[in-house]
Amino acid sequence: MDQYAVFGNPIAHSKSPFIHAMFAAQTKQLLNYEAILAPLDGFEETARQFFAAGGKGANVTVPFKEQAFDLADELSEQARLAGSVNTLMSNKGKLFGDNTDGIGLVRDLQFHHVELKGKRILLLGAGGAARGVILPLLRQSPHRLHIANRTAEKASALALQFSEYGDITGSGLETVPDQAFDVIINASSSGLSGERPNIAATTLHSQTTCYDMLYGKAQTPFNQWAEYHGAAVLLDGLGMLVEQAAQSFSLWRSVQPDTSAVRQALRRHLYAQDGSR
Repeated sequence: MDQYAVFGNPIAHSKSPFIHAMFAAQTKQLLNYEAILAPLDGFEETARQFFAAGGKGANVTVPFKEQAFDLADELSEQARLAGSVNTLMSNKGKLFGDNTDGIGLVRDLQFHHVELKGKRILLLGAGGAARGVILPLLRQSPHRLHIANRTAEKASALALQFSEYGDITGSGLETVPDQAFDVIINASSSGLSGERPNIAATTLHSQTTCYDMLYGKAQTPFNQWAEYHGAAVLLDGLGMLVEQAAQSFSLWRSVQPDTSAVRQALRRHLYAQDGSR
């Protein structure tokens, strides 16, 4: 039986085995998918052992995405620009690395009928989560993508890095352009500490979609703020989790699973426990 896994630390509450088991059953693929706790100082050794034993592919979550980037022998354009890898695949004795987070985000927005072409998009945060979604967002041909971060220099550097792919700018949170955006995406980790990015309510209008990459039983602090200020659509990152997993599954098995039933099952599963990828 073909072996797959997700590596992380911590990893016990990962939803990935649940998701990929549903994908496998739906598409009639014979495989085993497990969660593997890699030591904080031993990811590379653990991953190499897995693939040396015949592992076909793996997902990688915090805090190992940058180490997976270094481990890969070959990289997709998306992974190269993101500087991180969340999907590994054994390919003729070499490891191919990809980053499916951005495709997962875009597909989740499309699932909810959120139009990106020609729209003004505000991306909050300039860390790995933000960097991983910029290229797929720009490939949707928005009017402009603006990155806002507590440290303005990091946002500006990201904008410069991706400038050849579309109209993209960057600034600090306190100097976001004085305009309303059509889509606001929170890629910062502020919600983990019960906070939200400090941006003005004037960045929203009555049709704005607000998207938080975090998810859980309760509404995130960012989405609570967005609802209070009248955002039209509120979304969390659960769908992104499922869609990025579907892209990994497709890369490994050459079949695209249907995500609708998995989304519903995972949402129900959340009421039992919270967790990470």
